[in-house]
Amino acid sequence: MSRVDYDSEQYRDYARGRALTEEQLRTWLGAFAAVLPERRPLVGLDVGSGTGRFSPALARTFGPVIGVEPSVRMREVAQEQAVHDDVRYLAGAAEDMPVPAAGADYVLMFLSWHHVQDKPQAVRELARVLKPGGRLVLRANFSDHHPRPWWMEHFPGGYEADAPLFQPLHEVIEMFTSAGWRVVRFDVVTEPSSGTRAGVLEQLRLRTLSFFSRITPDEAEVGFRRLEQVVAADPDSPAPALSETLLTLERGL
Repeated sequence: MSRVDYDSEQYRDYARGRALTEEQLRTWLGAFAAVLPERRPLVGLDVGSGTGRFSPALARTFGPVIGVEPSVRMREVAQEQAVHDDVRYLAGAAEDMPVPAAGADYVLMFLSWHHVQDKPQAVRELARVLKPGGRLVLRANFSDHHPRPWWMEHFPGGYEADAPLFQPLHEVIEMFTSAGWRVVRFDVVTEPSSGTRAGVLEQLRLRTLSFFSRITPDEAEVGFRRLEQVVAADPDSPAPALSETLLTLERGL
Protein backbone atom coordinates (compact mmCIF):
# COMPACT_ATOMS: atom_id res chain seq x y z
CA MET A 1 0.00 0.00 0.00
CA SER A 2 1.05 3.61 -0.43
CA ARG A 3 2.32 5.28 2.70
CA VAL A 4 -0.33 7.28 4.59
CA ASP A 5 0.93 10.77 5.41
CA TYR A 6 -0.18 11.17 9.01
CA ASP A 7 1.77 14.42 9.36
CA SER A 8 -0.35 16.31 6.82
CA GLU A 9 -3.94 15.70 7.93
CA GLN A 10 -4.75 12.63 9.98
CA TYR A 11 -2.85 13.60 13.11
CA ARG A 12 -5.49 16.28 13.79
CA ASP A 13 -8.37 13.82 14.10
CA TYR A 14 -6.70 10.47 14.73
CA ALA A 15 -7.20 10.38 18.50
CA ARG A 16 -10.93 11.08 18.14
CA GLY A 17 -11.41 8.89 15.09
CA ARG A 18 -9.73 5.87 16.68
CA ALA A 19 -10.72 6.39 20.32
CA LEU A 20 -11.50 3.32 22.40
CA THR A 21 -14.11 3.08 25.13
CA GLU A 22 -12.96 2.05 28.60
CA GLU A 23 -14.58 -1.33 28.08
CA GLN A 24 -12.77 -1.84 24.79
CA LEU A 25 -9.46 -0.83 26.35
CA ARG A 26 -9.96 -3.28 29.24
CA THR A 27 -10.78 -6.04 26.77
CA TRP A 28 -7.55 -5.50 24.85
CA LEU A 29 -5.41 -5.23 27.96
CA GLY A 30 -6.90 -8.52 29.14
CA ALA A 31 -6.09 -10.13 25.80
CA PHE A 32 -2.50 -8.87 25.99
CA ALA A 33 -2.12 -10.07 29.59
CA ALA A 34 -3.21 -13.55 28.54
CA VAL A 35 -0.19 -13.92 26.23
CA LEU A 36 2.46 -12.07 28.26
CA PRO A 37 4.47 -13.28 31.27
CA GLU A 38 2.81 -12.80 34.65
CA ARG A 39 5.82 -11.13 36.26
CA ARG A 40 5.87 -7.35 36.60
CA PRO A 41 7.23 -5.01 35.54
CA LEU A 42 7.62 -5.84 31.87
CA VAL A 43 9.45 -3.52 29.49
CA GLY A 44 7.38 -2.90 26.40
CA LEU A 45 7.61 -1.29 22.98
CA ASP A 46 4.46 0.07 21.36
CA VAL A 47 5.52 0.11 17.70
CA GLY A 48 3.37 2.37 15.57
CA SER A 49 2.13 4.03 18.76
CA GLY A 50 0.36 6.84 16.89
CA THR A 51 -1.32 9.30 19.24
CA GLY A 52 -0.70 7.02 22.22
CA ARG A 53 -4.04 5.32 22.63
CA PHE A 54 -2.34 2.23 24.15
CA SER A 55 1.04 3.34 25.52
CA PRO A 56 -0.10 4.89 28.85
CA ALA A 57 -2.47 1.98 29.55
CA LEU A 58 0.31 -0.51 28.81
CA ALA A 59 2.58 1.34 31.24
CA ARG A 60 -0.05 1.32 33.98
CA THR A 61 -0.74 -2.39 33.48
CA PHE A 62 2.62 -3.94 32.66
CA GLY A 63 5.49 -1.50 33.21
CA PRO A 64 7.57 1.07 31.32
CA VAL A 65 6.82 1.57 27.63
CA ILE A 66 8.55 3.23 24.70
CA GLY A 67 6.22 4.31 21.92
CA VAL A 68 7.95 4.14 18.53
CA GLU A 69 6.24 6.26 15.88
CA PRO A 70 7.50 7.74 12.60
CA SER A 71 5.01 10.63 12.44
CA VAL A 72 6.24 13.80 14.13
CA ARG A 73 2.73 15.18 14.53
CA MET A 74 1.32 11.96 15.94
CA ARG A 75 4.09 11.86 18.54
CA GLU A 76 3.36 15.46 19.48
CA VAL A 77 -0.31 14.68 20.04
CA ALA A 78 0.61 11.63 22.12
CA GLN A 79 2.92 13.65 24.32
CA GLU A 80 0.31 16.38 24.82
CA GLN A 81 -2.66 14.14 25.51
CA ALA A 82 -1.43 11.14 27.43
CA VAL A 83 1.41 11.97 29.78
CA HIS A 84 2.68 9.09 31.92
CA ASP A 85 5.96 8.89 33.84
CA ASP A 86 6.76 5.45 32.43
CA VAL A 87 6.09 6.32 28.77
CA ARG A 88 8.50 7.82 26.26
CA TYR A 89 7.87 8.43 22.57
CA LEU A 90 10.69 8.12 20.06
CA ALA A 91 10.99 8.65 16.32
CA GLY A 92 11.34 5.33 14.53
CA ALA A 93 9.60 2.54 12.68
CA ALA A 94 9.41 -1.24 12.85
CA GLU A 95 12.35 -1.47 10.46
CA ASP A 96 14.61 0.84 12.50
CA MET A 97 14.07 1.45 16.21
CA PRO A 98 16.35 3.70 18.28
CA VAL A 99 16.42 1.32 21.24
CA PRO A 100 19.05 -1.08 22.60
CA ALA A 101 19.24 -4.71 21.52
CA ALA A 102 17.47 -7.31 23.68
CA GLY A 103 15.93 -4.68 25.92
CA ALA A 104 12.20 -5.37 25.62
CA ASP A 105 10.07 -8.13 27.08
CA TYR A 106 7.34 -7.58 24.50
CA VAL A 107 6.37 -5.54 21.48
CA LEU A 108 2.83 -4.50 20.67
CA MET A 109 1.95 -3.68 17.08
CA PHE A 110 -1.71 -2.70 16.98
CA LEU A 111 -2.96 -2.26 13.42
CA SER A 112 0.40 -0.99 12.27
CA TRP A 113 1.87 -4.07 10.52
CA HIS A 114 0.20 -3.22 7.20
CA HIS A 115 2.00 0.14 7.21
CA VAL A 116 5.44 -1.49 7.36
CA GLN A 117 7.23 -0.96 4.05
CA ASP A 118 10.09 -3.46 4.45
CA LYS A 119 8.59 -6.38 6.34
CA PRO A 120 11.62 -8.75 6.20
CA GLN A 121 13.75 -5.99 7.73
CA ALA A 122 11.08 -5.41 10.37
CA VAL A 123 11.14 -9.12 11.30
CA ARG A 124 14.91 -8.85 11.87
CA GLU A 125 14.63 -5.58 13.80
CA LEU A 126 11.86 -6.89 16.03
CA ALA A 127 14.06 -9.88 16.88
CA ARG A 128 16.93 -7.52 17.68
CA VAL A 129 15.01 -5.39 20.19
CA LEU A 130 13.34 -8.27 22.03
CA LYS A 131 14.97 -10.33 24.75
CA PRO A 132 15.38 -14.04 23.96
CA GLY A 133 11.92 -15.51 24.38
CA GLY A 134 10.34 -12.05 24.14
CA ARG A 135 6.93 -11.81 22.53
CA LEU A 136 5.43 -9.87 19.67
CA VAL A 137 1.71 -9.20 20.13
CA LEU A 138 0.45 -8.53 16.63
CA ARG A 139 -3.04 -7.14 16.33
CA ALA A 140 -3.30 -7.20 12.56
CA ASN A 141 -5.95 -7.80 9.95
CA PHE A 142 -5.34 -10.58 7.46
CA SER A 143 -6.84 -10.81 3.99
CA ASP A 144 -8.29 -14.22 4.80
CA HIS A 145 -9.41 -13.28 8.33
CA HIS A 146 -11.12 -9.94 7.78
CA PRO A 147 -13.13 -8.57 10.73
CA ARG A 148 -15.88 -7.23 8.37
CA PRO A 149 -17.17 -4.23 10.31
CA TRP A 150 -20.89 -3.62 9.85
CA TRP A 151 -20.52 -0.24 8.15
CA MET A 152 -18.07 -1.30 5.41
CA GLU A 153 -20.66 -3.12 3.30
CA HIS A 154 -22.29 0.23 2.49
CA PHE A 155 -19.22 1.55 0.67
CA PRO A 156 -18.59 0.67 -2.99
CA GLY A 157 -16.10 -2.16 -3.15
CA GLY A 158 -16.33 -2.57 0.62
CA TYR A 159 -14.40 -5.63 1.75
CA GLU A 160 -12.88 -6.12 -1.70
CA ALA A 161 -11.25 -2.68 -1.44
CA ASP A 162 -9.99 -3.23 2.09
CA ALA A 163 -8.65 -6.80 1.90
CA PRO A 164 -5.65 -6.00 -0.38
CA LEU A 165 -4.23 -3.84 2.42
CA PHE A 166 -3.39 -7.00 4.33
CA GLN A 167 -1.37 -10.18 3.92
CA PRO A 168 -2.95 -13.61 4.38
CA LEU A 169 -2.30 -15.13 7.79
CA HIS A 170 -0.12 -17.98 6.50
CA GLU A 171 2.17 -15.53 4.73
CA VAL A 172 2.78 -13.53 7.91
CA ILE A 173 3.39 -16.69 9.93
CA GLU A 174 5.83 -18.03 7.33
CA MET A 175 7.73 -14.75 7.29
CA PHE A 176 8.36 -14.98 11.03
CA THR A 177 8.82 -18.72 11.50
CA SER A 178 11.33 -18.92 8.66
CA ALA A 179 13.38 -16.38 10.62
CA GLY A 180 13.38 -18.48 13.80
CA TRP A 181 10.23 -17.23 15.55
CA ARG A 182 7.50 -19.53 16.86
CA VAL A 183 3.75 -19.01 16.99
CA VAL A 184 2.46 -18.85 20.56
CA ARG A 185 -1.25 -18.29 19.93
CA PHE A 186 -3.75 -17.11 17.41
CA ASP A 187 -6.81 -15.61 19.06
CA VAL A 188 -10.05 -14.01 17.97
CA VAL A 189 -10.89 -11.20 20.40
CA THR A 190 -14.41 -9.85 20.60
CA GLU A 191 -14.11 -6.10 20.90
CA PRO A 192 -17.18 -4.65 22.65
CA SER A 193 -19.44 -2.15 20.94
CA SER A 194 -17.86 1.24 20.42
CA GLY A 195 -21.15 3.01 21.13
CA THR A 196 -24.13 3.94 19.01
CA ARG A 197 -24.29 3.62 15.25
CA ALA A 198 -24.59 7.40 15.04
CA GLY A 199 -21.44 7.78 17.10
CA VAL A 200 -19.56 5.38 14.83
CA LEU A 201 -20.71 7.36 11.79
CA GLU A 202 -19.28 10.54 13.31
CA GLN A 203 -15.95 8.82 13.91
CA LEU A 204 -15.90 7.47 10.37
CA ARG A 205 -16.44 10.96 8.97
CA LEU A 206 -12.97 11.81 10.26
CA ARG A 207 -11.59 9.24 7.77
CA THR A 208 -8.77 8.04 10.00
CA LEU A 209 -9.01 4.42 8.79
CA SER A 210 -6.60 3.14 6.14
CA PHE A 211 -9.69 1.89 4.27
CA PHE A 212 -10.35 5.41 3.03
CA SER A 213 -6.98 5.48 1.27
CA ARG A 214 -8.20 2.56 -0.86
CA ILE A 215 -11.35 4.16 -2.30
CA THR A 216 -11.91 7.31 -4.32
CA PRO A 217 -13.51 10.48 -2.89
CA ASP A 218 -16.60 9.77 -4.97
CA GLU A 219 -16.85 6.23 -3.59
CA ALA A 220 -16.49 7.60 -0.08
CA GLU A 221 -19.32 10.08 -0.64
CA VAL A 222 -21.59 7.35 -2.00
CA GLY A 223 -20.80 5.17 0.99
CA PHE A 224 -21.47 7.91 3.50
CA ARG A 225 -24.83 8.72 1.90
CA ARG A 226 -25.84 5.06 2.12
CA LEU A 227 -24.59 4.78 5.69
CA GLU A 228 -26.43 7.95 6.73
CA GLN A 229 -29.70 6.45 5.54
CA VAL A 230 -29.12 3.24 7.46
CA VAL A 231 -28.08 5.04 10.66
CA ALA A 232 -30.96 7.53 10.45
CA ALA A 233 -33.43 4.66 10.78
CA ASP A 234 -32.07 3.78 14.26
CA PRO A 235 -29.25 6.14 15.28
CA ASP A 236 -29.17 5.20 18.96
CA SER A 237 -28.89 1.45 18.52
CA PRO A 238 -25.55 0.03 19.66
CA ALA A 239 -22.96 -0.71 17.00
CA PRO A 240 -22.26 -4.46 16.79
CA ALA A 241 -19.29 -5.93 18.61
CA LEU A 242 -16.41 -6.88 16.32
CA SER A 243 -14.37 -10.09 16.18
CA GLU A 244 -10.71 -9.20 15.67
CA THR A 245 -7.56 -11.27 15.27
CA LEU A 246 -4.53 -11.33 17.58
CA LEU A 247 -1.38 -13.23 16.64
CA THR A 248 1.31 -13.77 19.27
CA LEU A 249 4.83 -14.77 18.23
CA GLU A 250 7.91 -15.52 20.31
CA ARG A 251 11.48 -14.62 19.46
CA GLY A 252 13.82 -17.57 19.34
CA LEU A 253 16.25 -18.16 22.22
